[in-house]
Amino acid sequence: MRYSIVWIAFACLSFHCTTQQSSTITLSQQALKDKIMGGWAGQTIGVTFGGPYEFRFNGTFIQDYQPLRWYDGYLKKTMLENPGLYDDIYMDLTFVEVLDRAGLDAPVDSFAQAFARAGYMLWHANQSARYNILQGIKAPASGHWTNNPHADDIDYQIESDFAGLMSPGMPNTASAISDKVGHIMNYGDGWYGGVYIGAMYSLAFIADDMQYIVTEALKTVPAKSTFRQCVEDVIRWHQQYPDDWHRSWYEIQQKWSSENGCPDGVFNAFDIDAKINAAYVVLGLLYGNSNFTKTLDIATRAGQDADCNPSSAGGILGAMLGYKRIPAYWKMGLKEAEGLDFKYTSTSLNKVYNTSYKHALEMIRRNGGKVANEQVTIAVQAPQPVRLEQSFEGLHPVDRIPLYKNNVQELSFDFEGTGFVLKGDARKQGSNVPDSSITMEVYIDGSKTGTIALPTSFQTRSNDLCWNYKLPDKKHQVRIKVLNPSPNNSLNTFEYLVYTSKK
Repeated sequence: MRYSIVWIAFACLSFHCTTQQSSTITLSQQALKDKIMGGWAGQTIGVTFGGPYEFRFNGTFIQDYQPLRWYDGYLKKTMLENPGLYDDIYMDLTFVEVLDRAGLDAPVDSFAQAFARAGYMLWHANQSARYNILQGIKAPASGHWTNNPHADDIDYQIESDFAGLMSPGMPNTASAISDKVGHIMNYGDGWYGGVYIGAMYSLAFIADDMQYIVTEALKTVPAKSTFRQCVEDVIRWHQQYPDDWHRSWYEIQQKWSSENGCPDGVFNAFDIDAKINAAYVVLGLLYGNSNFTKTLDIATRAGQDADCNPSSAGGILGAMLGYKRIPAYWKMGLKEAEGLDFKYTSTSLNKVYNTSYKHALEMIRRNGGKVANEQVTIAVQAPQPVRLEQSFEGLHPVDRIPLYKNNVQELSFDFEGTGFVLKGDARKQGSNVPDSSITMEVYIDGSKTGTIALPTSFQTRSNDLCWNYKLPDKKHQVRIKVLNPSPNNSLNTFEYLVYTSKK
């Protein structure tokens, strides 16, 4: 059933982990803060740079001869005129603000409610999780693939920066944070994207070799997961073709571009899956050779989520280099932008520099380190893999069937397989009509399987109308029925996807 609850045990919920420690490292407090600043500035620069190309190059890359825009004042202009671009930043900041307000042991529900009730627009796994939470499905069930068809999407991968930046040299501590927060909206590969990005940030504090950071951080992801296998392939292809990122891009495309989860990406060039976009992040980091310009350029030109990928790459490299070593070209206009609160938050870059630094000092103390005499001594953690989990196991998409109907009151369709997703929306009829909610019953093979509330508000909408992945592999009939038809709203269907257990 759509609303089946799946509970997952959390490890290290207090963010205090007793993990294997291989060494200690001492940094000046000034150097620590410089790296934190570099991480936040780097991701802000990266998302701004890649913004114009987001999902405009799907299944292809941006040709080398096409110039990519950057100029003095572009940062501030973009932050003021296109605040919605910074969804990966303001989601990050939502979680930072919860930690600052409720403490480092804030319960899962504090994070879930904060973003579910925030004023910003969301998409994919985030929006599905928001809908679930507002409908009473709590984390971690809100992110589980049986309740969230977008569970493998990129969402937590682009929001996990805060976990690594507050866990310098402590990748397992970053993983514990990601276990708590990342399962609100993701599961499996979608969660592993955040685990991996957080671990790379964490290791960027204690290493200046990007090959080491990329490879060592991957140890936090289980070897049997498809996410790890994908990134391992990128590392191997980089070794085979060290001077040709385009060749590695083609290899990624050939092997890893077949989406089977996200209903918007199945059989489409569009691909918001976490692992392939993580592959593009790693492509930028490895072929960029610690050069900020080259790293951002490649991560952007790889396509798909071409703003979030350079944001992740720029943040990780920025943490490794530190704020002061980010080239002046990329910091043009940054000072003018650092005092601006990101929309929907009460936090600016200047503020989060200090807040993350405060959180990092506390995490160092909690995990066996010391803070004294203008220095920090970090008890460095050897990366350990988190538990194995995979979304959509044994499911294979076999068809995408148009079903365009407006103002549906009752409708049925047949399919053969083990699962389906019905796409559509609930929409109010007219701009002056207040938002409401359509109540829909779902029947499968004649038996009622659920009653679903479908808000007409874009902010609280359900991404997909209904789905079920756990059916016997045979012929089925799905019937939906609107219980409260009204001239003020309309239930519309677009298409349905069919899954089977057979390859």
